[in-house]
Amino acid sequence: MSADVTKDINLEAIKEQCIGCIKKYTVLNGRARRQEFWIFFLACFVSGCVIGWIPVIGWLFSLALFIPSLSVGARRLHDTNRSGWTLLLSLIPLAGIIILIVFWVQEGTAGENKYGPNPKG
Repeated sequence: MSADVTKDINLEAIKEQCIGCIKKYTVLNGRARRQEFWIFFLACFVSGCVIGWIPVIGWLFSLALFIPSLSVGARRLHDTNRSGWTLLLSLIPLAGIIILIVFWVQEGTAGENKYGPNPKG
């Protein structure tokens, strides 16, 4: 069974999406697909859990990915036709992050919206 699972996982595509998010760290306009956002989030989470055990390197890793995470989060909100300023909800303890997760898992706006063309198209 494990051979079938690894055959379905395209590590090269995951790497390209993560590098793409890091390269677009200054891009706060436009839209990001759910796939782009969640692959970046999961890759950061898993690598952060591994690297986080090394104190100085863990802090540097978190600091290096902070701005790209904000950027892809704002672009993901744009895909659901919400402002990137909605990220400020994360400042509300517990409820804010739950609301953001609900927004992030929602389907993006079909067609073009005020933040740009549909990234699926």
